[in-house]
Amino acid sequence: MDASGNAAAEWRRYGVLPFAAALGYATSVLHVYSLGPFIVALQHEFGWSRAQASAGLTVAALISAVGCIPVGMLVDRIGPRRIGLIGVPAMCGAFAFSSTATGQIANWLALWGVIAVGTFFVQATVWTSAVASRFETSRGLAFAITLCGASLSGTLFPIFATTLIGSHGWRTAYLAMGGIWAALVLPVLFIAFRGAQDQRRKERVARPASSVLTGIGLAEGLRSPTLYKLLMAAGLFAFTAIGVVVHFVPILTDSGATPLSAASIAALVGIFSIVGRLGTGVLLDKFPGHLVGAVAFLIPILACVLLLIDGANPVSQSVAAAIFGLTVGSEVDVIAYLAARHFGLKNFGALYGVLQMALAAGTAFGPLAAGAVFDRYGSYAPFLMLTTVLMAVSAIALFTLGHAPAKVAAVSAQAT
Repeated sequence: MDASGNAAAEWRRYGVLPFAAALGYATSVLHVYSLGPFIVALQHEFGWSRAQASAGLTVAALISAVGCIPVGMLVDRIGPRRIGLIGVPAMCGAFAFSSTATGQIANWLALWGVIAVGTFFVQATVWTSAVASRFETSRGLAFAITLCGASLSGTLFPIFATTLIGSHGWRTAYLAMGGIWAALVLPVLFIAFRGAQDQRRKERVARPASSVLTGIGLAEGLRSPTLYKLLMAAGLFAFTAIGVVVHFVPILTDSGATPLSAASIAALVGIFSIVGRLGTGVLLDKFPGHLVGAVAFLIPILACVLLLIDGANPVSQSVAAAIFGLTVGSEVDVIAYLAARHFGLKNFGALYGVLQMALAAGTAFGPLAAGAVFDRYGSYAPFLMLTTVLMAVSAIALFTLGHAPAKVAAVSAQAT
């Protein structure tokens, strides 16, 4: 059977899985993409600076990073289904619990610590592990659809949060968003989310899990220079991209846009990221992944330049949002795809968990740094300049990866 035939067979058998996984993955960034609208409301309520309002995300991301490797190993051991079914209600409940904030910074950080525990069990490793175990020929597109969950979040959550905050207040907004999302996602996961690791006993007898989950050893992966290049690329890109995206609404309102207009323009990041993710997925299935990733990581530099030279123009703002959308989030697609290609699937959860730590660290410090830069200089311009440099460095790290070793690629190809 040729590649197109293999891809068609994968989609016939498991085509619903990436869409279910996308909803699960959207849950993992519920707190990230909704934070922008809440920042202004929290400032008005408690008199906080933007760095203080953003500090919770730093705490959550740092704590979440600690759980990346253990949860990845747990996924490898018991499968992603049970973890995801526990994680979604835990994360949504933790998010809703933020409505109890008292205005004390210690209390706010503690609430984000609760969110961090929720993120343990909805991290990208859970969703990509299931999809990687079912797709090989069309893995790039399957990953792209799965990770479009973040694009869905980027599209819906800023407007959803802004609307709820405006009509019912920020406390009710936290409660409503957490409850509604859990009610929508859990039934879909229960019906449609199952990876090869979650096969029933009878299926395992016919096709042992060891025949599916093959690849390099954990120790070998941890010694690989490839892992550290991927760590650099993931961490630097997440630091800059998430920093800009979380503060995108304030960036626009500071330039004269109304809150709802800024939220609507920011939603373009989510809309175009769907196009960008799907396009990246298709390209990953057709061209060398390290080249696709390097180009994708360079594109946001154009958006930064637009915001720096013509940031008050609504057209430039919209174009910048669209450009960011075409590539923001693709770092997860690219890193997951390259990890599966270079390391195989046997220890994918643990090794991708290591890379998730870099993504989490970038997420932790990026928004905090962006807020601190604004508090210090009264402008986001210095952070946008830094973004252009670090994105270029991350692109170079991916470019130097080269092709996956033939042995690992061959092993991965036998996995489905």
